[in-house]
Amino acid sequence: MAPADAVRRRRAPVLTRRAPRARSVGERPVESDAAVRRIAALLRRGTFNVVLTGAGVSTESGLPDFRSKGGLWSGIDPTRVASLSAFQSDPQAFYAFYQTRLAGLAGAAPNAAHRAIARLEGLGAVHLVVTQNVDGLHQQAGSRDVVEVHGNLREARCAGCGAIRPIAEMAGPLRSGTLPRCAACGGLLRPNVVLFEELLPAAAYERAVSACETCRVLLVVGSSLQVYPVAGLPALAARQGARLAIVNREPTPLDGQADAVVRADAGAALSRIADAVASDRPDQRRSTRGVGRSRA
Repeated sequence: MAPADAVRRRRAPVLTRRAPRARSVGERPVESDAAVRRIAALLRRGTFNVVLTGAGVSTESGLPDFRSKGGLWSGIDPTRVASLSAFQSDPQAFYAFYQTRLAGLAGAAPNAAHRAIARLEGLGAVHLVVTQNVDGLHQQAGSRDVVEVHGNLREARCAGCGAIRPIAEMAGPLRSGTLPRCAACGGLLRPNVVLFEELLPAAAYERAVSACETCRVLLVVGSSLQVYPVAGLPALAARQGARLAIVNREPTPLDGQADAVVRADAGAALSRIADAVASDRPDQRRSTRGVGRSRA
């Protein structure tokens, strides 16, 4: 099977247990001004730029990531609480896990990373956001075109008829100790997110693949690039000629193939990138031209 065909397969999320060591930047944190300027320059020149975001974008909003110390999967087997078989065989454990996630989501608000991405969109430097996150914070921050490849935790879906309902219709019964049921068919309501053992939503994933095949720049933010098939999208974009940039606190398997790598918190790094893009816009250059010069 060709690499592109493998990425196109809409298979269930698969976690790789260990990321290969980054080749180009070793173990040293990379937060250089040069890397920030390089990413800003790529975004300014790109005619179709895509941002691919992972859990690291939302940690500054108080939402845990998955694999770091203290993350969601720390000490938990996700297949026992967040899989299709868990939902079917042990709904009590399944719902208990998602009640905890919903409680954390209730108080979450967009952070500097979400706002910077929305700002880059407003500057014409980002044209599409593809996210593995299910928190809806990109939209709250103002991003207008967001592809959610793992679904949205702010929605519930009926396991029987497939109806999409507000998450409150699932959360309310759970708080009162009853199983949430669909008002239309009586089926169990569940979060409208991709569970382990499930395929990614076809329309969202196909759009993500198409975007990565045609983008000029792919900026990866806050993703360890360890969950497939989404982790294969950056390599697909690079094979099609896109420039690749990565902002992540830890090394990723693709650091050695990237045009620029910034190892830092997403909010600080993206804010600097957005400032750099804005400062080099023609209107900004005109507005500052002559500042500090004496008048005749």
